[in-house]
Amino acid sequence: MKLGCCYYPEHWPEEMWAEDARRMAKMGLSLVRIGEFAWSRIEPEPGRYDWGWLDRAIDTLHADGLQVILGTPTATPPKWLVDKMPDMVAIDEQGHPRGFGSRRHYCFSHEGYRAECRRIVAVLAERYGNHPAIVMWQTDNEYGCHDTVLSFSDAAASAFRGWLAARYGTPQALNEAWGNVFWSMEYRSFAEVDPPHLTVTEANPAHWLDYRRFASHQVASFNREQVEIIRAHSQGRDITHNFMGFFTEFDHHDVGRDIDVATWDSYPLGFLEQFWFSAEEKRAYLRQGHPDIAAFHHDLYRGCANARWGVMEQQPGPVNWARFNPAPLPGMVALWTLEAAAHGAEFTSYFRWRQAPFAQEQMHASLLRPDSSEAEAAPEVRTASAILAEIGPQQAARAPVALVFSYEAAWTIGIQPQGQSFRYLELVFETYSALRARGLDVDIVAPRADLSAYRVVIVPTLPIMPEGFADKLGALGCPVLIGPRSGSRTASFRIPEGLAPGDLKPLIPLTVTRVESLRDGFSEPAEGFAVTRWREDVESELAPELADTAGRGVVYSQNNVRYCAIWPDRTLLALLVERMAQEAGVPLIDLPDGIRLRRSTSHAFTFNYAKEPVFVPHLGKTLAPAACDIAAL
Repeated sequence: MKLGCCYYPEHWPEEMWAEDARRMAKMGLSLVRIGEFAWSRIEPEPGRYDWGWLDRAIDTLHADGLQVILGTPTATPPKWLVDKMPDMVAIDEQGHPRGFGSRRHYCFSHEGYRAECRRIVAVLAERYGNHPAIVMWQTDNEYGCHDTVLSFSDAAASAFRGWLAARYGTPQALNEAWGNVFWSMEYRSFAEVDPPHLTVTEANPAHWLDYRRFASHQVASFNREQVEIIRAHSQGRDITHNFMGFFTEFDHHDVGRDIDVATWDSYPLGFLEQFWFSAEEKRAYLRQGHPDIAAFHHDLYRGCANARWGVMEQQPGPVNWARFNPAPLPGMVALWTLEAAAHGAEFTSYFRWRQAPFAQEQMHASLLRPDSSEAEAAPEVRTASAILAEIGPQQAARAPVALVFSYEAAWTIGIQPQGQSFRYLELVFETYSALRARGLDVDIVAPRADLSAYRVVIVPTLPIMPEGFADKLGALGCPVLIGPRSGSRTASFRIPEGLAPGDLKPLIPLTVTRVESLRDGFSEPAEGFAVTRWREDVESELAPELADTAGRGVVYSQNNVRYCAIWPDRTLLALLVERMAQEAGVPLIDLPDGIRLRRSTSHAFTFNYAKEPVFVPHLGKTLAPAACDIAAL
């Protein structure tokens, strides 16, 4: 696995560049990402390009043997361009423009802006497409960051109407699909349809779902335009986009089809702080991150672009954007690096080379401090580099377990959660964590993936069944677990005829007759676990495999298929993992808290995420905090 860093030569005096390049190479870095925010320096005035500084920067890096990942600068349109077409900015859900002064201030649907993006990408690719230093291109930067996938601008409204016309053909068909007879919401023409915001109360959920589908399509098509231009001018170079953590606002599988390598930006401490984790977990993993945060995203994005993936931004120290920003435990930067290698990453790139002494990211730590002295992460990078050289190339092994992940499922549940604690990402993550806690490797896959080679398949929830998906599950002979709310909606956001679980009934003959959500802190007892958050009343001739203490069914099974009719707590998930693994003949390992295991095709990696030393029975020894044990298979 290669190591790299994110570098901004335009931020530093030119006389520093050669020394920076020399130090990068000496530290063990071989990749450098540049350029993704440099539009105003590349084109300081409309049509006037300043290539000299970028030519010299690339040549300087190349002279020290560094390979360059060049970003297209479309995430930061310059002020002159916003002034030229002020309606290019996105409009938020409250109707406010996303103004100039930071980044991502554009609407994916604005045709004028898209034309400007095609132009700047074309001139950039024409100039550097065959430069020997360029080994990869990055399109834009972090699509959707700062809540910018959804725009409610006039441009977005117009594009949405065209998207609806292509999808439905006639307003009558749209009215029928959305159920617009309800509340007198019927349209006479597509021109009457607006985005689903600023309504008095909630908008039609079918309207919302189509708007999310449309917005996701706009992201994918925006990316595709750049990819096609780059491919025409820079043949043989890989193309990537850097995705984010715990982010579902567009379908990353769709973007992944057009790129060569899926990358993501790994900030385990920031994600622990910002998301649903308990206060106890945030204390226990304050300086390490939850032991499954990085791994979850490694496996998720490995499933997005033909199993080629990497880490474009790795947290090297305290970040600047979370509510609280602790420093990593000594050794964690090296551990995160080796964990990426264990999951088959092609490279890990640290954000960033030198900490900025100005503007918005002054508090974001880097490999160097603003005065160019080494920060705490630098020696850990050298340590990781030496270990990687010693163990050689790593390739992710095929996991025994497939976890099915759907962006559309996240949108569907987010639109009508019914209970505020029913969070799609949390349900999928908790399922993943239960598997990893027993030493299992996991592939996170899209519903369209081939599932035939897996020994266990888990669908945490899939409210809308893609065409043919139920048949694909029915053809499997391995244990299959299907979670609550699966099959509960049609593609047009209706309750299916015959009720949930809809198309799944041939696999598991039951009917969900009623659902209820339970407030936080409330639970109903069952033997060994509890019913919390969500439960479904089920009618079936099947006797429940598991029930609560009142005799109400919780888990139903037929042949190799199980249906879970409640939000599964950690105890229930652990029980189901145990049963399915035994049925499949998949060996389990009892891992102590904070210990995680990942196998490549050649090595077994064991990681200690606990803040104390831990004795690991399967190793027969104690691992220090932030330690990684690597054994050849």
